[in-house]
Amino acid sequence: MGLKVAFQMDPIGAVNINADSTFRIALEAQGRGHELFYYTPDRLSYQEGRVMARGWPLTVQRVQGDHFALGAEQEVDLATFDVVWLRQDPPFDMHYITTTHLLDMIHPRTLVVNDPTWVRNSPEKLLVLRFPDLTPPTAIARDLQTLRDFRARHGDIILKPLYGNGGAGVFKLGMDDGNLASLFELFTGFSREPLIVQKYLPDVVKGDKRVILVDGECVGAINRVPAQGETRSNMHVGGRPEKVAVTDRDREICARIGPTLRDKGLIFVGIDVIGDWLTEINVTSPTGLQELERFDGTNAAGLIWDAVERRRAA
Repeated sequence: MGLKVAFQMDPIGAVNINADSTFRIALEAQGRGHELFYYTPDRLSYQEGRVMARGWPLTVQRVQGDHFALGAEQEVDLATFDVVWLRQDPPFDMHYITTTHLLDMIHPRTLVVNDPTWVRNSPEKLLVLRFPDLTPPTAIARDLQTLRDFRARHGDIILKPLYGNGGAGVFKLGMDDGNLASLFELFTGFSREPLIVQKYLPDVVKGDKRVILVDGECVGAINRVPAQGETRSNMHVGGRPEKVAVTDRDREICARIGPTLRDKGLIFVGIDVIGDWLTEINVTSPTGLQELERFDGTNAAGLIWDAVERRRAA
């Protein structure tokens, strides 16, 4: 029996149909006979006891330039849906956090994926701190001396915004790089948020591996190789995806974190692994489904819907 499924996501007209994971999830849902509805997060509202969204019935197809069609605009009560996908990209700001509070009001009677409470409480660069033995040396601070002391202890570092995404604002700073104070002033001048600093891992030149977990289980991985002259491997900034094997170390990491993800209702998760080290646990809007399907033939979107349908049935 088909489910009523709503997607809270960024504007669908701009998605890359050959790379976007939300598009692939929607395509899989439609193929299973589920009814789709689409709205952007600015159209989510609370109105006198009901969580409402103004959007459109949606159909999708893998046709470049003609990949979606919308029905008549309407306002719906999200409590009448079976599943709502929380899929807008960060920044993980107060707007993003507010949407999780509103979606909390309908979950779990309406299954929200990923669980909005644990999306809110598990930012990508903070959830990873629960597993310090799996991660490179890391500090979170809004104090310049703490950042200086960290670099003095560990040498080359990576400095980045705590709630950024897609490789934006990521800097590699060597021991003698004189820009640490200037970058600190830049970041703290427009944001009250702390910064995150990690020991630089030279293995990043071989790639930053994205390992995909579905309901706490590893289903495969892709490698993202930095462009020439780049430290960042994110595909948003020119990183090249390539086929890669899942290693014993990857499986060890997944076995450690998997039960936590499953217990928190984090069904679709992408972790970042550089060499032997876990650097991020991405729960807000992870990517990589289409690349994994192309390289390995693994229909991870199908596995995700199997997990969602199991949870919905339960």
